[in-house]
Amino acid sequence: MMMMVEAFTHVPVAAFYTPESAANDTTFTDPWLQRLPVGGLLSVDLGFFSFGWFDAFTEAKKFFVTRQREKTASRVVEVLSQGPRYRDEIIAMGLNRSNPCLHHVRLVSVLGNTTWYRSLTNVLDPTLLSAQQVCELYRRRWRIEDAFMVTKRLLGLAYLWVGGTNGVEIQMYATWIFYAVLTDICQQVAQALGQPLERSSVEMVFRGFSHVSRAIQRGNQTDIVAFLVEDAALLGLVKALRKRHRQAQVQRQEIWGAALS
Repeated sequence: MMMMVEAFTHVPVAAFYTPESAANDTTFTDPWLQRLPVGGLLSVDLGFFSFGWFDAFTEAKKFFVTRQREKTASRVVEVLSQGPRYRDEIIAMGLNRSNPCLHHVRLVSVLGNTTWYRSLTNVLDPTLLSAQQVCELYRRRWRIEDAFMVTKRLLGLAYLWVGGTNGVEIQMYATWIFYAVLTDICQQVAQALGQPLERSSVEMVFRGFSHVSRAIQRGNQTDIVAFLVEDAALLGLVKALRKRHRQAQVQRQEIWGAALS
């Protein structure tokens, strides 16, 4: 099963299922391209790295952000901007005539500590998508991993209740529907508390449902979000800002500070 999740709200957008146990990511490339609207942007990992797919996106006026595959032959066409720890450039890939990439792409390279991280996109205009936004969008690709962790560990999808195909599909779709409701409530709680969604603890919101149900049974409360917001501190709904988060903020400022000034 493959899931498409909205990068900023974490809400599922589309689901694709195949009964083939040996299917890999490329099985879903065409359905994903068809599902994405014109002007839409999809962030994917290296499982979808394909020159033909990149060209299909560009020709359909749809956009992607992914990671550059190591040892991919390329040629710099234009340097858009650069700094001590980043470089934004237009490149040509697929230099081998037997496997061409017909359209230019944009490569954003960022130095984090001692490692260069390279992101690709077919949004060539930096006024539409800045170099920092390219990197941020690829970083948000990992939100799908958070979604998988919640559905498998917290909501129990790691274990299948039945062996039949129909039963498996019912369990998967029911779990993802509940996940969508849970995520929507998390977003409403975060907005009411004036916090970014990333600071909202999905697990603690989920565990808070038992307290909400008892309050509703007693007739003390009828609004789930209002109850959770009122007792947010007691329920631990907002994650603490840890040292690694502060370090990441400092690092981003060091990388992009000159570009933003």
